[in-house]
Amino acid sequence: SDPEADVDYLFAQVDVFNRRVDFNPNCGNMLSAVGPYAIETGLVEPEEGTTIVRVRNLNTQRLIECHVPTPGRQIAYEGDTTISGVPGRAAGIQLSFLEITGTKTGALLPTGQATDTIDGIEVTCLDAATPIMMVNAADLGLSGHESPAELDDHHPAMLKRLELVRRQAGRRMGLGDVSQSVLPKPVLVSAPVDNPSTLCTRYFVPHRCHSAIAVTGAIAVATAVSVPGTVANRIAVEAGKLEAGRQLSQVRLEHPSGFIDLDVEHRDENACDIVRVSLIRTARKIMSG
Repeated sequence: SDPEADVDYLFAQVDVFNRRVDFNPNCGNMLSAVGPYAIETGLVEPEEGTTIVRVRNLNTQRLIECHVPTPGRQIAYEGDTTISGVPGRAAGIQLSFLEITGTKTGALLPTGQATDTIDGIEVTCLDAATPIMMVNAADLGLSGHESPAELDDHHPAMLKRLELVRRQAGRRMGLGDVSQSVLPKPVLVSAPVDNPSTLCTRYFVPHRCHSAIAVTGAIAVATAVSVPGTVANRIAVEAGKLEAGRQLSQVRLEHPSGFIDLDVEHRDENACDIVRVSLIRTARKIMSG
């Protein structure tokens, strides 16, 4: 029904442990299949070379441009694009998330501050594509480079504290009681291991560590890198990845399975005004029936 969109997309987060479905978050990895599906089912007419499918995400009421390769007006699933944590190669699909700030809270910094202190820990509450709360891993006695299994199985006290902080952060962000919601997502941030990277991340969903990082979570962290005073910004500046007071348009985030590259476009060099964030994903057709 939106004149700016070609198709609508509603994502459901299924919590298999608690038998609950949450319609609050978006999912960028699932989104990569929406463009090809829309073309295959005739919802969108393919164009020569590349077909841009404008998707309205009903969870956030935001638009995403999906650039689907369609040589000869046919979807190309085969290609040479590789994604960390995903086996094999496939055709790359560019996802450009538009006007991402304040998707759930109405503000990039919903508490009005770059950092808040919760339970003695400095936390950044930020809403860009999805609400997150970022913590310096060192403030929890961690290096930030631990494996998901180690974080899930060997740090019960840390996980309990992280959840308490997350619930308080949710209230401060105006999300109310988030004990039954997956938002905001907690992210541990640290200096990167590899030189080309900007930051190292450990992303929780929200009670277990992700084996990589969600697309929307990566967008939020990449956005935070340029916002003065945030946990991500301070670590990036201290690590020499960013000059204080400047914006970073190309961000590489390390995660347990490798890395993810994002392009951040700011409006008029304003760190808090983001036009779009783009990244490359892949999608494969498994079956039709």
